[in-house]
Amino acid sequence: RIFFGKNKVMMVALGREPSSEYKENLHKVSKHLRGEVGLLFTNRTRDEVDEWFSKFRELDFARAGNKAPYGVSLDTGPLEQFPHSMEPQLRQLGLPTALRKGVVTLLSDYEVCKEGDVLTPEQARVLKLFGYEMAEFKVTMKFLWNSETGDFQKLVGDTAEEEEEENDDGDSNED
Repeated sequence: RIFFGKNKVMMVALGREPSSEYKENLHKVSKHLRGEVGLLFTNRTRDEVDEWFSKFRELDFARAGNKAPYGVSLDTGPLEQFPHSMEPQLRQLGLPTALRKGVVTLLSDYEVCKEGDVLTPEQARVLKLFGYEMAEFKVTMKFLWNSETGDFQKLVGDTAEEEEEENDDGDSNED
């Protein structure tokens, strides 16, 4: 089972400190629930899980803040894939459009983004409307907790900030 949800809810369910944890060392998992993370519960071996996730890739629509892997330009002419009611929305996103005989038409060539650009929310929306999937979704396993032994293991290094925070936590336990 894979759980994606509110990190604070998952933290409470696992336990935030040793006294409230569901099972031994789960509070250590809770400390690392930040950003876009999920929990995977499985009976499979670590090697099986590593192999599956190493092969798993899905294309997705880019979001604001992503870098464009390639440039996208739109050619002048009718945009028949859009209903006439979408024309104001396209214009609001910065596209030079108009209605011509009830058909949304791009009045001039339009460069949505260049390769390497950090995408704005408007660019990301335009790319999605035109069906350009530029982002790659993949899963990185960062931590492993074994229910049989209670062992907690880091698989991927933390950022310097997280390591410092963890060291601060360790110091307070020794006092």
